[in-house]
Amino acid sequence: MIIIGEKINGAIPATAKAIAERDAEFIKNLARIQTAAGVDFIDVCASVENDVELETMKWLIDIVQEVTDTPIAVDSPNVQTCVEAMKFCKCPGLFNSVSMEGNKADVGFAAIADTAWECVALLNSDKGIPKTAKDRLDVFADTMAKAKAYGIAASRLHIDPLVEMLCTSEDGVSMVMDVIRAIKAQYPTIHVTGAISNCSFNLPARKTVNMGFTVMAMMAGLDSGILDPTDRDLMGIIFATEALMGDDEYCVEYIRAYRQGIHGPIKI
Repeated sequence: MIIIGEKINGAIPATAKAIAERDAEFIKNLARIQTAAGVDFIDVCASVENDVELETMKWLIDIVQEVTDTPIAVDSPNVQTCVEAMKFCKCPGLFNSVSMEGNKADVGFAAIADTAWECVALLNSDKGIPKTAKDRLDVFADTMAKAKAYGIAASRLHIDPLVEMLCTSEDGVSMVMDVIRAIKAQYPTIHVTGAISNCSFNLPARKTVNMGFTVMAMMAGLDSGILDPTDRDLMGIIFATEALMGDDEYCVEYIRAYRQGIHGPIKI
């Protein structure tokens, strides 16, 4: 499972406060604890006004890179901000994100085409978020055609099927699972990602729902996730599921995680 640490995001109240107050030590600590948890990418999302977003992204990225060499996921709904933020990164990371909305795919794919950067691609378009699995897969087909035109291999893409709130979704998460399975069937080397916690918004005991969703999604083909890597229960579930799926030979990674988990053994 490719882990994208979600904690440096201005949409989180405590992080927003640290950004507003330019509390560098708070941000550094978030980078340190996520690195210690073994993340593959540290997501950096300012979530501030457009006129100060790029400046804030630079401040955040510079601070993160002072304490870790973990690759950065540059995260903004403004694709041009992501393009500019790439320049602040010391090594290739994750471009988060593009979609088939407007010219976002063209701008993003052009920026990463001749690099080692990977990219998140959301399955929405100018029509908004597709309501059916077929419509999302149609957007996926358009996305892959665009990626091919820019010479971007499927293995560099993390497709986000758009995880929605369970409590407001007409068919639960079954449609998303159908989309994940279809994507992986067409492109076995592609990654499928998503914001794990989206499914539990407005529900009690959110962590329980997140863990259940994670197991279901991994069984369907999810192999990348934007999540809280310091959640020992969730990380334990991920390692256990990988072992149960046969993706962890002799349970080596599961045992290692138990022995060397965050602040002691992962809670399994």
